Amino acid sequence: MSESFGDTPWSRRGLMRGAAGLAVAIWAGAPSAQAQAEAAIPVVASFSILADLVRQVGGDRVQVDALVGPDADAHVFQPSPADARRVAGARLVVLNGLGFEGWMERLLRNAAYRGAVLRVTDGIKPLKAKGHDHHGHAHGEADPHAWQDVQQTIGYVQRIAQALCSADATRCAYYRERADAYTQVLQSLDQEIRQAWATIPPAQRKVVTSHDALGYYAHAYGVHILPAQGVSTDSQPSAAGVARLIRQIQREQVRAIFVERLADARLIEQIARETGVRPSPIPLYVDALSPGDGPASDYVSLMRHNTRAMVEAIRGAAR
Repeated sequence: MSESFGDTPWSRRGLMRGAAGLAVAIWAGAPSAQAQAEAAIPVVASFSILADLVRQVGGDRVQVDALVGPDADAHVFQPSPADARRVAGARLVVLNGLGFEGWMERLLRNAAYRGAVLRVTDGIKPLKAKGHDHHGHAHGEADPHAWQDVQQTIGYVQRIAQALCSADATRCAYYRERADAYTQVLQSLDQEIRQAWATIPPAQRKVVTSHDALGYYAHAYGVHILPAQGVSTDSQPSAAGVARLIRQIQREQVRAIFVERLADARLIEQIARETGVRPSPIPLYVDALSPGDGPASDYVSLMRHNTRAMVEAIRGAAR
């Protein structure tokens, strides 16, 4: 593999071929814009990453509305009456589950929603959150960020296809075809992430992040993630927990520190001052997509961006 991460098949060839193949296979013979609008079924997704996955599977046969859009934090979202009306008009509501959307059950009640609900994490064995203690105690809650492991996301995609088939049985073959094609793209993505990390010795694969959102990524790809906060961006770490993290960074000579796009940068800046390690100028996207003109405007781009940022930060620090 080339020294430069950007020169690998990752950035220019493998995924682009997969995405192009998906587009050709799916969009050939697509109906007119008017027919698409008439055919689309309304689906509400809880946040932007799930909305992208539903669009990948549903294509022009679904009209997807994300309650929490790009560059917005689902951890601290407060639904409005307008959101309740959006939910009430949906044929299917898709959420992550595992406590990620703590506001969703209340919203479903307020909307008097009686339609289908898909929790895409149903049936998985969740990891436990392992962030540093908050307010003096450790959390034993489940980590909801399962989409950070591409293999788990493949499971999400298959469940989305089944839910769309249940909601719109006459087009089930279409949803299955798209889900299978997108799964091939995700399988390529998973292998390319593994190849990228294979260029970094295991002992150097250490990264500090703002909150505990990359546990599944760490577990899947052999990276040691040290989070400053727990599973929610709204959590508050204790002074003792932060002090332990600083000592661990110094002891293990961690050289890659990242502020996430939606996180408060002040804690990471404090850790940087105490350790003398400068945070990366490139933010990670973990809980939301970027806007359309950003570097993480869909799920595949998000995973590529984060992997490239972490690998290049570690590689640069080792020089």
